[in-house]
Amino acid sequence: MAETTRVHLVRHGEVYNPDGILYGRIPGFRLSETGRGQAIAAAEMLADRDIVAVIASPLQRAQETAAPIAARHDLPVDVDDNLIESTNIFEGKRVSPGDGVWRSPRLWWHLRNPIRPSWGEPYDQIAARMVTAVDKARARAAGHEVVCVSHQLPVWTVRQYLSGEKLWHDPRRRQCDVGSVTTLVYDGDQLADVEYRVPAGG
Repeated sequence: MAETTRVHLVRHGEVYNPDGILYGRIPGFRLSETGRGQAIAAAEMLADRDIVAVIASPLQRAQETAAPIAARHDLPVDVDDNLIESTNIFEGKRVSPGDGVWRSPRLWWHLRNPIRPSWGEPYDQIAARMVTAVDKARARAAGHEVVCVSHQLPVWTVRQYLSGEKLWHDPRRRQCDVGSVTTLVYDGDQLADVEYRVPAGG
């Protein structure tokens, strides 16, 4: 019988972002009070799991989310750059409907191709680097469990890819809430199941 390995993909908690910009890879964006509570809730949910490593994106919000999870298991937070947020041409701008980039026709060109997408890192590239991160984490934790803290689009993209689903999608339909845990369950090298939970509710 093949050994079971679980890779828990945790999306970071809510970010303090009073200006409502798309922060992307901009440094210095920390968790809000709510986000810290979500990180603690994830840590509590995973406290009794057989976790042998905690790995996170280098961005501050992911590191802060990983910290209480790692502390529960007396582990360091390791960094994998493959878990980082995707690039986006609108980084640093407001992107709410009727606001920001939508009021600037010179930026509309970047919205021309939602399948690639034309405004940022291609979905296939996100999937490739996330698969690399997942495979490395799975090999490291073979027969046990591992936590990888990342960001909404990378988590959703690798879930779609590994499940054999199309990568382009309506961003409003992603099942990847802040503070959520998407668990990839492997029997040997085969993905057997995908589980999804939101420890803090919502």
